[in-house]
Amino acid sequence: MRSLAAAFSFLTILGRGRQPDAAAAAWFGIVGAVLGVALGAVREGASEVWSVALVAAMVVVADLVLTGGLHLDGLADAGDGLLPHADRDRRLEIMRTPEVGAFGVAVVVAVLLVRFAALTSISVGLWTLVAPWAVARTAAGAAMRAVPYARAEGLAASFVEDSGPSFRITDALLVAAAFVLAGAVNGAIGVGAVFVALSTFATFLAFAIRRLGGFTGDVLGAGIMLAETAALVALAGSW
Repeated sequence: MRSLAAAFSFLTILGRGRQPDAAAAAWFGIVGAVLGVALGAVREGASEVWSVALVAAMVVVADLVLTGGLHLDGLADAGDGLLPHADRDRRLEIMRTPEVGAFGVAVVVAVLLVRFAALTSISVGLWTLVAPWAVARTAAGAAMRAVPYARAEGLAASFVEDSGPSFRITDALLVAAAFVLAGAVNGAIGVGAVFVALSTFATFLAFAIRRLGGFTGDVLGAGIMLAETAALVALAGSW
């Protein structure tokens, strides 16, 4: 339970400041599931009072508040570091600096706009976002064990020390449960959205590995944001 508390502390505004360890990564998917339920509750409660567009904006903002902007910060830094022409060392240096450049701003604005537009196009219930939010963080936890860390030191370094095997049965169980839940809630579209989320995360991670030789905390945060956003787009589609 201590590792679960550390995972919540790291990924949400609850108890922020606790130093995470490798075992905490195994609970990332559970944290994502809880966040998904919380956002579904925001959507259901707010929809009784406000318009669809305003409710969608509230869900986007609530997600940023609950996560403390952690993943959004990673998205901005990853945009600045991975997109421009630069060598590996320069990319890592750019991602370490607190300033946000043009690439980061463009990526953040684009992703937030897509998330907002998608949320105005789908009917979000209490359980709709649970599976995508859970698998995005499960994938991040698995990546920490399967992919080399790109830096000699950094915040995410505490996760990769003695992190154990790259595959854990709990990861497979969480992903399988996400597919089942998504199918029960949204049918084939829900299952497709989970698949899209995992594929998006894997594709972005491969891109980051090619540019950096491994992952960083910013890469994982950006991957989570992109995976969630891709799932929302899939849910909003007419198939």
